[in-house]
Amino acid sequence: MVNVFSVLEKVRRQQPLVHHLTNWVTIFDCAQIVKSFGGSPIMAHAPEEAADMSRLAGATVLNIGTLTVELVDAMKLAACAANEKGAPVVLDACGAGATKLRDEKCFELLDTAKINIIKGNASEVSRIAGENVRTKGVDAMKVEHDLVAMARSLAKRRACTVVVTGPEDIVSDGKTCYLVKNGHEMMSHLVGTGCMAASVIGAFAAVEPDLAAAAAAGLSCFEIAAELAVRGSRGPGSFRAKLFDCAFQLSRQQVESMQKVEVAE
Repeated sequence: MVNVFSVLEKVRRQQPLVHHLTNWVTIFDCAQIVKSFGGSPIMAHAPEEAADMSRLAGATVLNIGTLTVELVDAMKLAACAANEKGAPVVLDACGAGATKLRDEKCFELLDTAKINIIKGNASEVSRIAGENVRTKGVDAMKVEHDLVAMARSLAKRRACTVVVTGPEDIVSDGKTCYLVKNGHEMMSHLVGTGCMAASVIGAFAAVEPDLAAAAAAGLSCFEIAAELAVRGSRGPGSFRAKLFDCAFQLSRQQVESMQKVEVAE
């Protein structure tokens, strides 16, 4: 079983640099959630420095939410540099399954560099797995197949860790599969919680070599913070502010009493 709080302690102690080439819509929130958990975010999109920054970072997070061809070229440089260093690369396949361009660029990234963690909602990850599904912009559409089996299969095929977010998150490295059952429905009303989740996973992966355990721990901590934040919130705006505060203040007692991480059969 994952020792969730011990991974959070590593993040706070090591303060890893997490390089992002990410979504312009949510870029501040991605930076702030990493900072709230104890990491150090940097957003360097220019191709002239993307590789150099990944060589400094403990993890690199790629998010295609606001996709351009030029940005993907910079992502390739950053990912290859992270590969050379041996630092994990997270790909948030934001909107995969919505347009031909997004699908093509996801596969280009996967084929150009080693992607250590593929993250997305059910329809996004299903599309990366080769399923004939559609995504409603960046919102998940219903899929009929077994998501645990799909995550395991894709993880084995790509030799990576796969994260499928939803009411119940699935994390698989092809061998071990975790179910993370923390979180609150309010998260679906706040723009950027999916992007923030990828950034948190990057911060935790930077300090924990077992990437499935890192992803499960990061998601659990993020979603426990959301459960705590919603208690005093009146809507998405107040929830957003409290989310950062609760992530920053998260205690051992809160994590150990509230974490809901299980090993799937």
